[in-house]
Amino acid sequence: MKTKTLFIVNPISGVGKQKKIETLLKQNLDHDLFDYEVRYTERIHHGTELAREAAMQGYDCVVAVGGDGSVNDVIQGLRGTDCTLGIIPCGSGNGLAYTLKLPMQPWLAIRALNQQHRLTIDSILISGDEADSPQYVCVGAAGVGFDAHVSRLMQAAKTRGLTGYTNIVLRAYNNYRETDYTLHLNNRTLHRTAWIIALQNSDRIGYGMPVSPTARLDDGIIDISIVDKIPVDHLPLTAPLLLTNHLQLSQHVEMFRSTEVVIEGNADRWVDIDGEGINLGRTVRFVNQPKSVKVFARDLNQLLIVRKPSGEPITLPRI
Repeated sequence: MKTKTLFIVNPISGVGKQKKIETLLKQNLDHDLFDYEVRYTERIHHGTELAREAAMQGYDCVVAVGGDGSVNDVIQGLRGTDCTLGIIPCGSGNGLAYTLKLPMQPWLAIRALNQQHRLTIDSILISGDEADSPQYVCVGAAGVGFDAHVSRLMQAAKTRGLTGYTNIVLRAYNNYRETDYTLHLNNRTLHRTAWIIALQNSDRIGYGMPVSPTARLDDGIIDISIVDKIPVDHLPLTAPLLLTNHLQLSQHVEMFRSTEVVIEGNADRWVDIDGEGINLGRTVRFVNQPKSVKVFARDLNQLLIVRKPSGEPITLPRI
């Protein structure tokens, strides 16, 4: 039986790779395996509505075609369903796509979908302190502090991609101050002054940046990094640790692990959820939901074989 699949395309996502998606699907998707439809988002969070409707209508898979924000929208719509998430990375950061080892070229990511390699991974359920606070799902990374501040600014930015992100970070760096937080980790309470508190389900964030050496998508644990504001003259020492996935060795970082985290003192009220800035309040709860999301990943045990226009095969390595 074919996999009934909905592709949800954000027409203004990231760097514009999604503009030829229907042609790429015709050329690269295995039509013996997939019975599919393509829908385009028309407004903010429309992807959540489309994903929820697809799950209710019996679709087996919903594929987000866009960046981290598009993926986040689809995930919110699939929460609590048995529908599988797929990703065609067409955005700027593409954090979860990097973690799942998906190719960054849309046509190759479609070929990876043909492997139909499903994983069941954890998610983090996030809610504010109000009784009627909405709940959100995170599958990659979340955070408060400077991280959430940058995500909020990125939502309004005219320039996307790494250039836009870097410009925002540089402009905001000097003015954003550390904040006093109280963290409740299972049966432990911590009081810290921090610049960023990052919560990881994945070991990588946007652009494939490694951030937590112990984080795994399916280990039932949230990895927490408490980061001081790093002085400019310490950046040459810290950057290599970040790029080699040894950030825990920095004097400016503490790392903890827990199944549940409550953070008090979120002064600006914003939370970064898989690259999307959400206003959730001064107190925010993060709870690991083990094995709660099905997702298509690249199967590294299979060689991904494609062909050049000339017909000559290309074998991609198991990266």
